Amino acid sequence: MQNIKNYINGEFVNPIKGGFIDNYNPSIGEVYGQIPNSTTEDVEKAYQSAKSAFKQWSNTTLNERRDILSKIAQLIQLRLPELAKAEAKDNGKPLSLAKAIDIPRASSNFQYFADAITQFSSEAHESIGLGAMNFTLRQPIGVVGCISPWNLPLYLFTWKIAPAIAAGNCVVAKPSEVTPMTAYLLGEICNEAGLPKGVLNIVHGLGTTTGQAIIEHPDIKAISFTGGTATGAHIARTAAPMFKKLSLELGGKNPNIIFADCDYENMLATTVRSSFANQGQICLCGSRIFVEESIYEQFKKDFVQKVSELKIGNPFDEDTNIGALVSKPHLEKVKSYIDIAEQEGGKILYGGNTVTVEGSENGYYLEPTIIEVSSNQCRLNQEEIFGPVVTLMSFKTEEEALQLANDVVYGLSSTLWTNNLTRTMRLSKELHAGIVWVNTWLLRDLRTPFGGQKASGVGREGGFEALRFFTEPKNVCIKYE
Repeated sequence: MQNIKNYINGEFVNPIKGGFIDNYNPSIGEVYGQIPNSTTEDVEKAYQSAKSAFKQWSNTTLNERRDILSKIAQLIQLRLPELAKAEAKDNGKPLSLAKAIDIPRASSNFQYFADAITQFSSEAHESIGLGAMNFTLRQPIGVVGCISPWNLPLYLFTWKIAPAIAAGNCVVAKPSEVTPMTAYLLGEICNEAGLPKGVLNIVHGLGTTTGQAIIEHPDIKAISFTGGTATGAHIARTAAPMFKKLSLELGGKNPNIIFADCDYENMLATTVRSSFANQGQICLCGSRIFVEESIYEQFKKDFVQKVSELKIGNPFDEDTNIGALVSKPHLEKVKSYIDIAEQEGGKILYGGNTVTVEGSENGYYLEPTIIEVSSNQCRLNQEEIFGPVVTLMSFKTEEEALQLANDVVYGLSSTLWTNNLTRTMRLSKELHAGIVWVNTWLLRDLRTPFGGQKASGVGREGGFEALRFFTEPKNVCIKYE
């Protein structure tokens, strides 16, 4: 049994009240460890540790911070095989995906912000004629809270922590209770890299208890959260009246708009990936596929064929394309949407069934599922399923495609397939989304702002946007004449 501990003040400690939660391996459906069921007392202990560390850490030089963050990045790379195995075991994703994407990106997050903080500049304004100079100080906030989800555990955990500590803050962080393992290992890496005690504190537990204690703590001054829209709304109701800074990266129901003039083979291969990567458990997956009428029937045939070739299997098998869903309750939730497809006027073109994998008979496996729908107003198209389920619809005109794409409460990302430049410019401007990918998907530059519109969140992460969030601007005006 793997027993995880909280990481507070540079030490690994049991929860104060001694409560623990079972941790499951979703690929075999069995408990393989326990994690702390932390309480307000543990969060308070973490806060006090962060508070004690803040004065010294916030006054370190940028080069000192850069060197420590770079060392963390290097150590993540050195421990990539171990971290990838832990991620695949904890999350159910294919080991190949964790090796190629999750762990390298976690390293890149630390390296990017190690470099970015040395280039993060403030502004100055000379008031000519008034004999004054205004300049802006960018100062760390203090102790901040970071809460990350289960779908990309270390990838998104580091996406928040790295800019927070680069900017000079100290952190109380909670990883998902469903996938805690790599966050636990990150504590070891931080100690080896020489991160001062108390700068990062990792407290494990449930969102309703541990997470709640973080967001309602009166002296944790900012909350960065990635997760479901309903949880984000709850955090806002709690934290906004306390005047905390909030960054909320929430749900998505992303359109994938395919025009007949696209590069068809590239589009087809990418659409399979954008539909079912990580078992569809990525907030950026294109779960609503809209195809121009003239190529709709051909696309439908080819897409079903390509998806049928994907192998569902144990995450540790080299040829696995689709691993296990993250938990039994999540599998049941995703399956419940498939079960109402016919009631919603949908037709299952492929998949829809749970799968028994030899040697992993109790794992949480589900076929990639393609459902043809007749209305964009069905629940399948309006609600975030967050699993290996996509819907297909045809459209006749550019105007209809735009209307279908925008007609949801979410606005995280959109994917557009066309070689018409003027159409690209028109639709990119009119799509209600924080990100528009044209003839590609999930091509990320860490300098760019990341986030959504509408119910997909508030604020932006990435690049200098993250460093702005984790700092407070202060204007200083000096009269010199």
